[in-house]
Amino acid sequence: MSSRSDPVSALLAREPLAPLWLLHGNEPLLVLEAADAIRAAARARGFEERETLVAGQGFRWDALALAAGNMSLFGGNKLIDLRIPNGKPGRDGGEALQRHARALPEGTLTLVTLPELDWATRKTAWFTALAQAGHALELNAPERERLPEWIASRLATQGQSAERDALVFIADHVEGNLLAAHQEIRKLGLLHGEGKLNLEQVQDAVLNVARYDIDKLRQAVLEGDPARCARLLDGLAGEGAAPPLVLWALANEIRTLATLKSGQAAGQPLPALLKAERVFDERRKQAISRALPRLGLGALRAALLHAARIDRIIKGLAAGDPWDEFLQLSLRLVRR
Repeated sequence: MSSRSDPVSALLAREPLAPLWLLHGNEPLLVLEAADAIRAAARARGFEERETLVAGQGFRWDALALAAGNMSLFGGNKLIDLRIPNGKPGRDGGEALQRHARALPEGTLTLVTLPELDWATRKTAWFTALAQAGHALELNAPERERLPEWIASRLATQGQSAERDALVFIADHVEGNLLAAHQEIRKLGLLHGEGKLNLEQVQDAVLNVARYDIDKLRQAVLEGDPARCARLLDGLAGEGAAPPLVLWALANEIRTLATLKSGQAAGQPLPALLKAERVFDERRKQAISRALPRLGLGALRAALLHAARIDRIIKGLAAGDPWDEFLQLSLRLVRR
């Protein structure tokens, strides 16, 4: 059974403890918290022994079968805590995981933690076998538009609430860094106690800990958000991001949009074009679908010429500030 939205605490509260849990996603904090909750629930239900296996380089997969076959030293139930840091068990590991999923030992609970997985890995036989044998939870960081809501729910667990503008302020300052967001929320709990927080209290307490990255800039361009583009570019410049890398990301996105636009003009269906361009992420598909109607083929070609001029600036062959040009290029793409 697979779930993207159900928090593990809700599953633990309303259902019997499943014999196998599979955790993966792009946010280590959420994966860690979910794993901690499962381990705590296991201890409360009599799983007195825990055996931790880390499938790193040189790991022998027969250790999983041995762990499953060995009875608990204390005569009780046992938790097998299997961690696969790179998310790639290989052929031997995949076969071992399938065997384990087909014959889960009685009195044993298996917890498998993985990093973010691509679509191909989620279609493998070993992943499917594990997901069907228990609960598979995809634990991703909330999208930017849902971040204030996530912050509000975290504040509520410590008896606090905040005005909408205060929630947005926190989100702007912790974007892309959920662990820092968690720390700032805990700090607000220590500073102010239970009750409603106003914007001034939040501004005094919250540090600017946002982690800006280039993928978020690409997403902001696609979503037509000029203010976020400007904020992300300021953050990237402040963090010393390499201009050639920023240019590559923007130019690659423009080329993809231009190819899709040309294909649409030739009468090809968008789903087939997206597949040909290897666009598989659902959110990116949706953002591209919304961006294409506002961008003409001529505008995209002009944007590519602008990108070529920025390349010359970066190489010292033309005058100008690449970061100013990145902003102008981004604004060109988000105009409606």
